[in-house]
Amino acid sequence: MRKIVIATNNAHKADEISHVLGMDGLEFVTMRQAGIASDPAEDADTFEGNARIKALAAHEAGGGVAVLADDSGLVVDALDGAPGVYSSRFAGEDGNDAANNALLLERLKDVPDDKRTARFVCTLVFVDEDGAEKVATGSVEGRIGHAERGSEGFGYDPLFYPDTYEGRLTFAEVPQSEKNLISHRANALRAMKEML
Repeated sequence: MRKIVIATNNAHKADEISHVLGMDGLEFVTMRQAGIASDPAEDADTFEGNARIKALAAHEAGGGVAVLADDSGLVVDALDGAPGVYSSRFAGEDGNDAANNALLLERLKDVPDDKRTARFVCTLVFVDEDGAEKVATGSVEGRIGHAERGSEGFGYDPLFYPDTYEGRLTFAEVPQSEKNLISHRANALRAMKEML
């Protein structure tokens, strides 16, 4: 059984990844499960750059284990791609969803509906035991609403209306199991699965 370390300690993310990538002969574990401590500064200006930083740091900390890392965020056209790689710390404090959403709505307050296009983007970097890399990216297109709706998601989910639902539902109004099938991470994982 080949073990692949997912560069996260988020058990939910690990479950989602192993569910989509479920392949015979592969076992996916979190860094904690693998006994790896790694928390590098994610200071690249692209999702791929940050995913690579995480993958290489965990690969090295684990003594050359195979690692899969991801970086993702929200890209808003009217804000020239912001918040982008700063999605989790858009309002300054890392992971403060309420502040991030409030700042996004403030920045878009005078932007008409047809200009509120956006996408969630996820880039995966896989580093194998020999240090060779594979990269895959996935996205999901949509628009930013004017107020938060729904309680299922996290982050920008209550403001993001994916095109899949034709503007009727936010990501926070869709059951997590359904979101996992159409999300940016799921799309990136399907592309990575083809490579693996």
